[in-house]
Amino acid sequence: MRSMGNMRIGSFQVLGTLGQGAHSTILHIRRSADGKQYALKIVPVRGQDDLKYVEQAEHEFRVSQRLHHPNLIKVHALEKRFRWLFWGLTEVRLLIEFVRGKTLDQVPLLPVVVQVQIFTRVADGLAHMHRRGVFHADLKPANILFGPNGQVKIIDYGLAWIEGQHKARIQGTPEYMAPEQLKHRLVNEKTDMFNFGATMYRLLTVRHIPPLIGPSGLALDARNWENALKRVEQLNPDVPKALGDLVHRCLAYHPHKRPETMSEVHQALQELEQKLVQSDADRLDVYEV
Repeated sequence: MRSMGNMRIGSFQVLGTLGQGAHSTILHIRRSADGKQYALKIVPVRGQDDLKYVEQAEHEFRVSQRLHHPNLIKVHALEKRFRWLFWGLTEVRLLIEFVRGKTLDQVPLLPVVVQVQIFTRVADGLAHMHRRGVFHADLKPANILFGPNGQVKIIDYGLAWIEGQHKARIQGTPEYMAPEQLKHRLVNEKTDMFNFGATMYRLLTVRHIPPLIGPSGLALDARNWENALKRVEQLNPDVPKALGDLVHRCLAYHPHKRPETMSEVHQALQELEQKLVQSDADRLDVYEV
């Protein structure tokens, strides 16, 4: 994290920069009144072309207001800043819950018992989203935050889809997208489940699932793709068969072959966690990255 010296934004002191994207900056800030820390996402507006990023930030805030779960990052407020003279929009700010941790794409290979506990909490958060009519649509290691005392947070609702609302563009990260996401631009509980399966696969094996698009540029059919998909236990012998079976059920090419709901996936992971956590040393809240 890069230090920002004595820079201030309103009643907040800027402690440093947490991240920098092509169209936003995330600052680490502290409120002077009570010392509480937050992340502040700043989206600059330089012209008409940037308005789509404003819409994405507004969407992220609306999605967050539907959710209340310990494994989902909270967006507390949205603020728009304008020029004094011409009333033009200059930037949008999102005040976000701060967690001191790393996203899972930045963490070395974790013990399977630790990963199962993380997966259980991610599945719980996703099940809550689905009950509230929200689909994340871009679950991947870079969108899961792992912090001290066993904190696990799903982050970034910028591409999330609210059930019943029209969304002009269906986006995602190709390495984690479901076949029907790529081919039919579809997002629902089953596509989130596939994204989650691809995420578990990546974290357990340090490999991506095989590409769904072949060298010819055409989508692979179910048989060819599933033949190319190696078993998790083959790539990581520490993975119990029950976990491997669950990962591969989530990764079924056809949606109807995946588990019925994310709650079912969560329950299976919870049962597996109870079997694997044998001592205090195995517990997520005592594990340090």
